[in-house]
Amino acid sequence: MLPWAVSENAQAAGLGLNRSLNHAPKARNVIYLYMSGGMTHIDTFDPKPGTETGGPTQAIKTKADGVQLAENLPLLANHAKKIAVVRGMTSTKGAHGQGNYFMHTSYAQRSTIRHPSMGAWMTRLAERSNPTLPGAVVVSGGPQHPLAGFLPSSHQPLAIGKPDEGLRNSKMLSGVTEEDFKKRLSLADQFDKGFREKYDLKKVRAYSDMYADAVRLMKSGDLEAFDVKKESEATRESYGEETFGQGLLLARRLVERQVRFVEVQLGGWDTHQLNFERVPERCGILDQALSALLHDLDKRGMLDETLVVLATEFGRTPNINVNQGRDHYPKAFSCMLAGGGIRGGQVWGKTDPEGREVVEDRVEIPDFNATIAYALGLPLDEIVYSPTRRPFTLADKGQPLTKLL
Repeated sequence: MLPWAVSENAQAAGLGLNRSLNHAPKARNVIYLYMSGGMTHIDTFDPKPGTETGGPTQAIKTKADGVQLAENLPLLANHAKKIAVVRGMTSTKGAHGQGNYFMHTSYAQRSTIRHPSMGAWMTRLAERSNPTLPGAVVVSGGPQHPLAGFLPSSHQPLAIGKPDEGLRNSKMLSGVTEEDFKKRLSLADQFDKGFREKYDLKKVRAYSDMYADAVRLMKSGDLEAFDVKKESEATRESYGEETFGQGLLLARRLVERQVRFVEVQLGGWDTHQLNFERVPERCGILDQALSALLHDLDKRGMLDETLVVLATEFGRTPNINVNQGRDHYPKAFSCMLAGGGIRGGQVWGKTDPEGREVVEDRVEIPDFNATIAYALGLPLDEIVYSPTRRPFTLADKGQPLTKLL
């Protein structure tokens, strides 16, 4: 269905990109935190105290000299030497669906094609570290997530709803013996055999491969990686009781077992009303869970090889509306990177005093995604073809921010 490839020189010349390759990447895995709904930059990573647009949100000092965060992130301030705040983000997509899709894929949403998300790209361009577990997992991603896009189903991230329920439907039903299970698999295989032989296509073979992967996982000790209840009570409490916090704990467990890419989403950022009541509540969940994750990864010696990414589809208006809310604002917003070779304690990009315009080191979404890929050592110029033979590259034409590493 897809994977032809030409030589590197031909690939680079074909799209005119010639982007640099990181030959000594430190990052091996990614934990990707997605703030669904459009996180306000002014009340989180780019505070503007004392201005009309800043509202009541104050700035606080952090452990990193010259780096300030909003008062809504007091725990993260203690980890500022580990993080790089990207304040120069900008986009042209001001609607949720299009903005979410663009951030996940680096491509504009089209009705004729579905592009792969970053986790699927990663499994396509790099080997799975653990053949038993999926290469990518998405926690609380929702039905609109692009997942594998046009890539074969073997690159489909595993979607999980509730992180504290383990991997559902992964154990044999009560009363079904191992022998019964084998007989049922054999019977299903016999039913499918004629169809497989008649239609010897990758899509058909992928269906059989999916069953084989599922059975292998069911019988593997790696299945317990999905059970956050294996963690101590103190560890679980440190991440917070919310689904997002337990999702980050699950992400850490999966990365420990060599799952290459885990995304966890936190919704509720669409604060058209009561921004200054709702954002502190959202930030409380984020602040506790993200701080626990950074501490946990660092303590376990995993932070250097694990890239932690925080992203959102756009920011929110500097102007405060009549409902004490902020509306969609793609022109300027913030994201964050940590670990995985990123130099912490720095800010990249700058907005004007009111948070309206990016005035220094502008970063477009494909550039941000190219930076993630560069940190992982993925080949940015390798061409992958869609089923209709259209050429695509990871992060489109984005240029990585190599100075962040």
